[in-house]
Amino acid sequence: MNLKSKFTPQSWPEHPELSTAEGKNKVVGFWIFLGGETVLFATLFATFLALKNKGPSGMEFTTQNLFELPLAFIMTMLLLTSSLTSVYAMYHMKNYNFKGMQAWLAITVLLGLGFLGLEIYEFTHYVHEGFTFSQSAFGSSFYTLVGTHGLHVVIGLAWIVLLMVRNAGRGLNLYNAPKYFIASLYWHFIDVVWVFIFTVVYLMGVIK
Repeated sequence: MNLKSKFTPQSWPEHPELSTAEGKNKVVGFWIFLGGETVLFATLFATFLALKNKGPSGMEFTTQNLFELPLAFIMTMLLLTSSLTSVYAMYHMKNYNFKGMQAWLAITVLLGLGFLGLEIYEFTHYVHEGFTFSQSAFGSSFYTLVGTHGLHVVIGLAWIVLLMVRNAGRGLNLYNAPKYFIASLYWHFIDVVWVFIFTVVYLMGVIK
């Protein structure tokens, strides 16, 4: 079978991302990669919890007087909504609707950029207030955890945009369908990690 051959909605397989051996291998390999990513973030979460509010005697900054839940909530809503739009994009991919998939991925990118903009604003505000990476062990653990997630957001956005641009004139086929699916999986992983960050870092930090 020619992976780049043309299809119709009727001939398009129900699970195009798993319709070839190459696609299956890519998906399985990516799940293994996500296992390693999970270990990475678990380590960063454990480090943050161990160092939360730890620093010089009489340290000015704590989770209670530093974090702003409304801002973190808006960021969470943006990212969760982007996860939903990514689901819609994969729905159109499975129904061989290339334009619909690209449109929903574009919306996903815009929402992701909105999240990233607010995170940059948050970091800039904290640094302006004097809460920097080297200010305390708490600061180092916070910026490492949340900053690593932010880096993953940047990678996810670049990945989706490159897929959209590279395949804009090629359409959908069994060669690039697994690539779109894996990028969507990666984006969902980023969203799940942020839910834990919002809960453990912001919500638990403010109410405890």
